[in-house]
Amino acid sequence: MDPLPLVVVDAANTVGSVPDGWWRDRHAATVRLRDALAPLAGSGLPERADVPRFARHGPLELLLVVEGAARGVPPVDGVAVASAPGSGDDHMVELIARAAHDHPGRPVLLITADRALRERARVHGAVSAGPKAVRG
Repeated sequence: MDPLPLVVVDAANTVGSVPDGWWRDRHAATVRLRDALAPLAGSGLPERADVPRFARHGPLELLLVVEGAARGVPPVDGVAVASAPGSGDDHMVELIARAAHDHPGRPVLLITADRALRERARVHGAVSAGPKAVRG
């Protein structure tokens, strides 16, 4: 059986994309993001120009990558959480590279606005969409 399409979410970048007071409590803001992502695992992401077709319907494997003050956010049904031991960007690239190695051709979508991170992920076959794809 083929693995589900993988959606990797840059938690710090996505949380920081909306000026809703996240800086007062990064952990709580990341929990809110995680909870908002959970239904998307079954339904898929909204139809937007930057969201590829494979991610517009579920089921999807959602992976929220956290760092810093957001470490320790637990997973919930539909959303796995990976705590970066150091750089969140480096950890996301490692996870995407591993997914490409373990399952060649598996569709992978990275959610981030970080252009350098997008380029690093593209080398491993991932496509990217901005934070509004999950915060719309």
